[in-house]
Amino acid sequence: MKRRDFFKKGTTAAVAAGVVPMVFASCASSKDMVYDKIEDKWYHLGTGKTGTPNRKPIVNYDVAVIGGGAAGICAAVAAARNDSKTVLIQDRPALGGNASSEIRVHLNGVNNIKGKAERETGIIEEILLHNRFENEQESFPVFDHVLYDFVVREPNLTLMLNTQAIEAVMDGDKIKSAVCWQATTEKMYTINAPIFIDCSGDGLLAATAGAEYRTGREGKAEFNETFAPDEPDGWQMGATLLMSSKDMGRPMKYSPPSYAIKYTHEGAHSRRHFKWFKDGIWWIEIGSNDDIIADAEKNRHKLMAFLHGVWDYIKNSGKFPEAENLALDWVGSLPGRRESRRFIGDYIVSERDMTEHKHFDDAIAFGGWSLDEHNPGGIENISEPPSYFHYHFKEVYQFPFRSLYSKNISNLMFAGRNVSQTHIALSSSRIMATCALQGQAVGTAATICNKRNILPREVAQKHVNELQEQLLRDDAFIPKRPAKDANDLARKANLIFASSTSSGDVNNLTNGMSRDIDGKINHWQSDGLSAEIQMEWENLISLSNIELKCDTNLKRNIMMRKDSRNDDLYGNHIPKEMLKALSFEGRVNGQWKNLGKIEANRTRLIKLKFETIKTTAIRVKMTETYGKKNVKLFEIRCYV
Repeated sequence: MKRRDFFKKGTTAAVAAGVVPMVFASCASSKDMVYDKIEDKWYHLGTGKTGTPNRKPIVNYDVAVIGGGAAGICAAVAAARNDSKTVLIQDRPALGGNASSEIRVHLNGVNNIKGKAERETGIIEEILLHNRFENEQESFPVFDHVLYDFVVREPNLTLMLNTQAIEAVMDGDKIKSAVCWQATTEKMYTINAPIFIDCSGDGLLAATAGAEYRTGREGKAEFNETFAPDEPDGWQMGATLLMSSKDMGRPMKYSPPSYAIKYTHEGAHSRRHFKWFKDGIWWIEIGSNDDIIADAEKNRHKLMAFLHGVWDYIKNSGKFPEAENLALDWVGSLPGRRESRRFIGDYIVSERDMTEHKHFDDAIAFGGWSLDEHNPGGIENISEPPSYFHYHFKEVYQFPFRSLYSKNISNLMFAGRNVSQTHIALSSSRIMATCALQGQAVGTAATICNKRNILPREVAQKHVNELQEQLLRDDAFIPKRPAKDANDLARKANLIFASSTSSGDVNNLTNGMSRDIDGKINHWQSDGLSAEIQMEWENLISLSNIELKCDTNLKRNIMMRKDSRNDDLYGNHIPKEMLKALSFEGRVNGQWKNLGKIEANRTRLIKLKFETIKTTAIRVKMTETYGKKNVKLFEIRCYV
């Protein structure tokens, strides 16, 4: 990249990232540097030496993931677990994005379809289960550390916090490197990788690479969308600033700060209600019809001013006597953004793809949150409802892989709110657990790219089945797409039977569907504990890996909520249905051999690996759940 090219767009990117523009477009040559620290006057008293600190490391990875929200975490973990050396780059000191302690949005997903949840599985469920074990008190700051633990425990994954990818170094239509500024160390990293995944939401790296994108709202005509405006415009859904309060047990006074904007609620729409105000008001929001990224700091200040104005109204208007003993306990300083850039892929998902439940041959994820388009004017337009719930889904919809890679940057993928979709489609798919499913998909696709030395478009054209099968094996769910992995030896068993059955059929464990859905039962459930299942092969097989999918009650949500709900739809504890203790045996030379046991299982997908054996049968003994008297399984797989 020429130095002049950096000044054309790189300096703007650096300023937008909130760093001083003492950056360079490439570490490959000193000629490319805007500023080098050759005049650094460092005198080290310990050594008595002078010198220049070397703070321009160059590092190489198989996959570089930008953005540490739900989508980015799942992308990075998926890539790392599938044997790609991966780096996860996050510009904040905490992981989680909008779900972190800095913003504190509920990590919603499909949640509620016609009174029943069709909850996400895979890596995002693993994260939420990990939180249920490690964060019983439901603390958002502790959740930050739960996410940190979840990421750093992966041996193939490197985490870089307080680091922003500010510039792409290009080689033709490929990203060669990402130039990253780590504010806490004053280091300017050059990250080299064959595959880049931008899950940062705003997509600064992808934008500097020249990836095509759009902002604003499409008009009705472009995609024949019922809920789009008549003509296209620049409006984007706004960012929200949240807060929470605490009952102090005595009357608490409140005086607004100097910058507060007085709020009266006069003329406000009836849906701008104050229910659950103790835990924050999501419609304290400001959108933009121009450059929502460039306006971020201006809008942050206005949001802080509106927040205190609304709280002043609650505390001092006399209309909320129940607030007398409440005091602000936490006030956000980082707004949670819903929309900015949407990058263009080989396919743009639109409203009708969702509402008409279009079948995609390259489906890799699903969604089902309502078409929930927030009032673009936000709190500055209180006469309108805070959100237009245009459409409520009765079943989940598919999301295609072709919308998760760039149309014109050949080694770039993305996941989250910045994927290839219309503004109206975004109003549903922006929900974090849906974004997480996209993340797991692109992280998995990245490993296929590296294994086969291909690019994402070729995965879409020639290797979608491989991608789908790996996602299904890793406990993702793809609507209407049963697993049919030819390498799964369980599918070739001649006989499978159970010690007892109270519902379902033990043969369902190899039917390729790992949840009860569309009114069909796909499980086997024991009649009491302990219980056993046994699988037989007519001929000897080589075996080294057994995988089960147990029950975690997908009809009930397990994300952390501020109000800690525990009802038919939400659970604030470890699912009682989940299998806790089990053991495995294999028949070798006519004798049962112990293969291993698990005494405190913590995941829906249970894996046991062992030294390869020659066997004609396996037996799984299940002795304990986390509270239910029966155990329920959805799948068993066997691999050499």
